[in-house]
Amino acid sequence: MINDLDQTIETLLKRELPPNLADQITISFAPPDGEFPPSSVSLPAIDLFLYDIRENKDLRSIFWDFERNANGKGKKKRDPVRVDFSYFITAWPSESVPTPVHDEHWLLGETMKILLRHEIFPEEILQGTLIGQKPSIPVLSLQPSHLQSIGEFWQALGGKPKAALNYTVTLSIDPFQATEVPLVLEKIIGMKPGME
Repeated sequence: MINDLDQTIETLLKRELPPNLADQITISFAPPDGEFPPSSVSLPAIDLFLYDIRENKDLRSIFWDFERNANGKGKKKRDPVRVDFSYFITAWPSESVPTPVHDEHWLLGETMKILLRHEIFPEEILQGTLIGQKPSIPVLSLQPSHLQSIGEFWQALGGKPKAALNYTVTLSIDPFQATEVPLVLEKIIGMKPGME
């Protein structure tokens, strides 16, 4: 499922980046540490580092879905859990450009415009297990990150601080099994003698 999310974001960026840029950019999901880029990544690159996964408690549901069967029984199942996946997005220009910081900011700006265009993922770019997910998959761009300290984050990775975007996608995760239950089809009210 996480791989499907990565592929969906990569598809969105490759589809909407300017054609000349989309042909030469690498989309990476590696940590933006002091060793970046890894040998599998050629520059220029846009890196989407998945740094945080947590349940979205604001969207938590306590409800159950019930489905009746013809055999006098039914199935009950808890609603899916909503989970936030937060990405730390950085841009990495080619080492051969004369003004790497300008190119870095340009790449980040082009990425930002694409992400801000979509409050939910377009259905036609969804990959694998994300296809047909209900409700639609919302995204939050440029919101505060879950990092306590951006300086400590860069220090822990051993990299140099860079401009970065925070991007959060909320997926429905269904870890629950349906349970078969008997249905109450009639209600019998008993009364004691002498009661009216």
